[in-house]
Amino acid sequence: MQETPLTFQDGTHHSVSAILAEPTRKSDRAVILCHGFLSNKDSRTNLRLTQLLVAQGISTLRFDWFGMGESEGDFSRITVATCCDQLEHAMSLMRERGYHELGLIGSSFGGLLAILIGQHHPELRAIGLKCPVPDFPEMLEHEFGPAGIEEWQRTNYIPDVTGGTAPVALDFAFYESCRADNAYEAARTINAPVLIVHGERDELVPFHQIRQLEDALPGNKKLALLPEADHQFGNPEDFRQMTVHLANWMQAHLLTTNRP
Repeated sequence: MQETPLTFQDGTHHSVSAILAEPTRKSDRAVILCHGFLSNKDSRTNLRLTQLLVAQGISTLRFDWFGMGESEGDFSRITVATCCDQLEHAMSLMRERGYHELGLIGSSFGGLLAILIGQHHPELRAIGLKCPVPDFPEMLEHEFGPAGIEEWQRTNYIPDVTGGTAPVALDFAFYESCRADNAYEAARTINAPVLIVHGERDELVPFHQIRQLEDALPGNKKLALLPEADHQFGNPEDFRQMTVHLANWMQAHLLTTNRP
């Protein structure tokens, strides 16, 4: 495997930090990996998926969202629209580099973005969603409660939903930007085969969101439920099964075409 650090510009001229991982024998197959909220491109899931996919002859591009990891931007001003724009530019970058058989894998918040972008790209070969959050505002309301939402609106700070103790600066406009997009409606127009991998003990994403998302998807779809898994897939066997499910889905749906 060869890894190449890359930087590309989004629509507002912010630099986005990325890493392209390619197998020795290159093809035009690639998967773009979309990490979760308050994470980064080198998340445990992204790194393991890269290992599995490259071993199957599929390149990966992993990158940091606006204000996360090594990408430019003030995280407190992140919006869904900004991230969607970055994912569009990541897809353009891969096509420019000769990758025409593309898939997306999104984790949690990254899953929401994969859904929103997937509706506009019928050419995508496959989409994989790890514990996606189709209704992010509802998840935040459930996590913070009415008092927490009011406090967020007043202070522009939220508790660290990843388990940290320090509050996180985040403009309330992010919440409002999430409400502007309906991921269930977006899912109804997705043509690509979609796999959802979800833990039945997920403590963040309400299970009815997963069922509603599955019902909205019109085409080839599969829901893989892991009965003991939480949102982080903290148990090693749950983590193994989740990553294998996603990698195998991509392998099954991305066509094999070797470069000359």
